[in-house]
Amino acid sequence: MNCQKKGLAKAVFVVITALVTACLNAQEREAEDTIFPLYEAGEVGSLGVPETQVIQKQAQETLIFNVSEPTLELFLPEPNTATGTAVIIAPGGGFVALTYNQGGTVIARKLAEQGVTALVLKYRTIQSSGDPMRVPDVHQSEMDMLMTRVATGVPNEIPEFAGERRAVEDGARAIEIVRQHATKWGIDPNRVGMLGLSAGAFLAVDLAIGKEVNRPDFIGLLYGGLRSPVPANAPSVFIAAAADDPFLATDSLKIFSAWRAVGAPAELHMYEKGGHGFDLRPKGTTSDEWLDQFIKWMRVRKLL
Repeated sequence: MNCQKKGLAKAVFVVITALVTACLNAQEREAEDTIFPLYEAGEVGSLGVPETQVIQKQAQETLIFNVSEPTLELFLPEPNTATGTAVIIAPGGGFVALTYNQGGTVIARKLAEQGVTALVLKYRTIQSSGDPMRVPDVHQSEMDMLMTRVATGVPNEIPEFAGERRAVEDGARAIEIVRQHATKWGIDPNRVGMLGLSAGAFLAVDLAIGKEVNRPDFIGLLYGGLRSPVPANAPSVFIAAAADDPFLATDSLKIFSAWRAVGAPAELHMYEKGGHGFDLRPKGTTSDEWLDQFIKWMRVRKLL
């Protein structure tokens, strides 16, 4: 009898172990299936330093520095709510870091709840120390330039940021990959948009007014800027910013005016307060409503 009990116990243990192992393997495969590299190994150069993450608990933010291997992280909606629309989210961070949590995955999950296939773009950044308190010299000069614009009120042009060109290449590649996976992910390849925040907004607008190959079908821009002329066939744009933005106080107004000047669809939300980089952290200002308004805008444009 004791032998039978021991045999039964062993059999139960084996079954449980197998189930746990299968579950863990499934979770690992699921994690692998939600993160997609943009390029084959060795296809793009490396910064030569390891990627680093800095978690800011109070801000509930994860900063990612020294990105050499860009990826897309996928957030699928429930099948019964899927709308066929995809949005690629490009976080901010001055092309030095990526505000990957509040400026990326949190937004993606909320869009997925609305039936949107959301993807967070981890694009390449410039090399840095990985310390949020130490700004690379090249980036410091860019920040000084932005502050001078605000202090003097002179609306001089914004030069191209260090690392911006590589990031735009990653954005174009991301759109290509999403359209390639349209059938698998239940996406309409003609309803692939991009939502950019700060540096990510510069990335999105560069793609929207650039070559028509791998151009997003619509874009959302939060506290971004514009340098180049806007073509008449530019995609529809949702723009949001705060009037007390210390870096790009009036640039969103210029984007809106440039879009309207060529007859391209544009909507602007200029909030009294919110500063720069308000993303989804509650501030007690009307800027807290931007995502709801972006979703409403997509619904009115029959994207949802």
